[in-house]
Formats: sequence, C-alpha cells, structure tokens
Amino acid sequence: MIRVLICDDSALVRGVLGRLLGQDPLIRVVGAAANGEEALAALAAAGPERMPHVVLLDLEMPVMDGMTALPLLLRHRPQPAVIVASALTQQGAAATMAALRAGAVDYIAKPVAERGGIHDPAFRAELLAKVKGWARLGRPEAASVRPRRPAVAMAARPPRVLAIAASTGGPQALAAFIRRLPPRLPVPVLVVQHMPAGFTAMLAQHLGGLGALPAAEAREGEAVLPGRIYIAPGDRHMLLRGPAERATVLLTRDPPVHFCRPAADPLFASLPPIYADAVLAVVLTGMGQDGQAGAAAITAAGGVVFAQDEATSVVGGMPGAVVRAGHARLQGPPELLAEEAVAMLRVPA
Repeated sequence: MIRVLICDDSALVRGVLGRLLGQDPLIRVVGAAANGEEALAALAAAGPERMPHVVLLDLEMPVMDGMTALPLLLRHRPQPAVIVASALTQQGAAATMAALRAGAVDYIAKPVAERGGIHDPAFRAELLAKVKGWARLGRPEAASVRPRRPAVAMAARPPRVLAIAASTGGPQALAAFIRRLPPRLPVPVLVVQHMPAGFTAMLAQHLGGLGALPAAEAREGEAVLPGRIYIAPGDRHMLLRGPAERATVLLTRDPPVHFCRPAADPLFASLPPIYADAVLAVVLTGMGQDGQAGAAAITAAGGVVFAQDEATSVVGGMPGAVVRAGHARLQGPPELLAEEAVAMLRVPA
C-alpha cells in the first residue's frame, strides 16, 4: 500500500486530491496539511503504519511555503519522495525547477479550468502514475535493481545526432543522462520532454546548469550545432530539416501526436531523411507510446535506439513500447545509456 501525505493550503484541493488518490486501491492518503509546518509535524508524529512514501507539496502556502519546507522534509528518515504542485505560469515553472534542484523528485502541473480543472482525466492519470512510480523507485528493493553493464556493438559509423524523448518522470532521467555527457560532444542533442509552454524554457536552464553542455529552447530556423542541447518548446513540435551539414530547426503547430505537443515521433521521423543511419535516439521514462513509431523509422534506416529499463523508469510505457516492438538495442538506467552513447559517439579523451 502506497501512503501519501497531501500538503496544500486549499481545503478544496486537499479534498479533491484525497478523493482522486483514494479511488485507487493501492493508495492510501495518511494525512493532509495546510502548510509546511503542518506537514513536518505530521511526519514527526507518524508511526510506521502512517509514514508516507510520497508527499504532494504545494509551493505557495502561508506560514511555511513549499520551498522552505522541502529541505526539512528531505531530512526526515525514512525520506519521502516529494512531488511539488506547480502553477502553469513562468513563475511557477521557475519555482518548479528550483524545487527539482533542491531534491524534489518530480512535479505535477495544476490543471486549468478550461481543460476540466482538477477533474481532468489526464491530470488524474498523471497524478496516479507519478505517485505510484516514485513510491516504487523510492523503496530499497527497487533501488537495488540495476542491470549488469552490457556490451553494445558499435555502429558502422558514429552517429551525427543524438535525440532524446521523455515524459512522466523525465526531468530527473534527463538530468541523470545529461550530467554524463562530456564537453566536447561532436553532435547536437535534441530533447523532447512532454511539458507545457513556459516550463520548457526553465527545463533548458535547469539542464544547462547541470553539465558541460549549454542548453536552450530551440528557435525556428536556427542551425543545430555540435555540443549544444536543443529543447522542444512547449506547445510546438520540433523537427529538423536538412541537409545534414546545414540542418536547421523547424517548429510547427501541427496537431498533437499521442495527445502531446511537443511529441517525440515527429522529431524522430524527421532525422533519417537527413542523417540516414547516423542517428542515435534514446527513449526515457514516460506514459504512452510516443517514440515507438519514430524509433521504427530510425532503426529501419540503420540507426540505433536505446530505451530506459522498467526498473528505473517512473512509468515504463514509452521505453517499454520501443522494447516490445524490437527497436531497442540497449536497455538500462539513464546513466548507463549516457555512457554507452558517449562510447558510440567515439568522443576523444
């Protein structure tokens, strides 16, 4: 049974979240707090049967806000997985990325009224997926599951582009991957993370501060250069157009794919016509099957696809779809995939 503590200053939000979570037989809400002080008190008073695996933490609250409470919650033993609730604003996006840097495992974007508000089925699905996924990954038995290091056969020639897809649980998986990329990376890195507009700029800033490579939201018509990370902007599909020596970014408002914009499939499918077999794609944690069709196009052209393993994915839908379709040459945690990508790219020492 997954135990959850809800911390939000709105009694209405606490009630609705409690009902949404309580409808799942695998989840039990063990407490509700109106601010960070109450959440800390609830943890201090909780016995083993009421100790939460997951804390849902609002960032904007009186008395003690979420950013103040976060490091104090993370000092508790056993440490809960903290998922922050974020407003769909530029300020909310900046606060969310700050919370991820401070130790929150993930975020849930507060739904807007025009999409059904907090009763939106997509919101409930994302909420349940993240609560279950992070509760599982936070347990010692899950943390101990790591595959042995496999040997990956080198491609006939080094890839000329690296494309990455991620969704639910993606910010942390992307961070783990990007941290292991060296400064002299000889290819551009293209990232599609399912995120709303406003959040992707903050994600780029977050990822650019983690490792040796600069990162930014992609801009229409800009050239893609080696050693740089390009993030698909929220509410835009990102594709490339060639030729390979002068490839540039194409941003479109084409209809959502798998209910997502940006989506990975349009980007992946745009790469083989430009780079032929010299494509390396990585599909990380996420719900659904975005990336599968694009992975098929890449492997059909002779390119290579890696997929995050189920043991380390918050949600195994996207990488699992690629694996089941037979397109993944390698499965593993993001750190391993990054190491093998660097080896395949033949980065000079």
